[in-house]
Amino acid sequence: MICYGAEVANGEKHLVLVTGGGGGLGRALAGAFAGAGYGLVISGRNQKTLQTTAEEISRQGGEIRYFLCDVTRKNEVESLAREIGRELGTVQVLINNAGIARAAGFLEMPDSLWEEILKTNLTGAYNCCKVFLAGMMQSGWGRIINIASTTAKVGYPYVTAYTASKHGVLGLTRSLALETARRGVTVNAICPGYLNDEMTRDNARRMAERTGKKVEDILALFAASAPQNRLIEPEEVASLALLLAGEKSAGITGQGINIDGGAVMV
Repeated sequence: MICYGAEVANGEKHLVLVTGGGGGLGRALAGAFAGAGYGLVISGRNQKTLQTTAEEISRQGGEIRYFLCDVTRKNEVESLAREIGRELGTVQVLINNAGIARAAGFLEMPDSLWEEILKTNLTGAYNCCKVFLAGMMQSGWGRIINIASTTAKVGYPYVTAYTASKHGVLGLTRSLALETARRGVTVNAICPGYLNDEMTRDNARRMAERTGKKVEDILALFAASAPQNRLIEPEEVASLALLLAGEKSAGITGQGINIDGGAVMV
């Protein structure tokens, strides 16, 4: 994993917030930023996974705090911002990673699933940007990194709600980048392909149950969708996030950067 080192402003390390930081990609992101020397906060809805990740990073010498927060509830995000501000300072790197993905055919998909996915993946990112951007603007420096997906660029069957939510995240990224372009803040999205993580394996299990195929066969199909014929490791996404968070990436904004083994070349 590439480590770029924590940037420093006024003698203090930039503070990073990773939402959905308890497991999977969130854990990899947290580990990467802690290892690079950033002050780190993770948040999420599952106290057990947050605590496990925090303890693991602390044992490795990382500086980390965790807070319970449901990003779909703006009042909880506002409360999180107050707690962080009171105890740690201004969040200057926001990584909107909290998200859910559930596969379902469009006609069979309950309306509640559509609403849950849009509220978590898109409105959750909106809530966090809305609450934490002001501090970045006031300090004249900030990085917002939205974890999108290749589904932000192209459509996939059986994940209509997820695809719509990630298209929305990319639109949010681009518009917000234009509004902040002259204020020292960059806003970018990372668009991973199929990740080698719990979420991908969970969806593979769901598809296996519906189709009668083996989970291993479904995972192989996912891998085969990329020219490199493999799943993407969460640490690869974390390395890209580290790059985007750095001072030397100040000229990168409004981008949706694929990390997908060549699956989507746009």
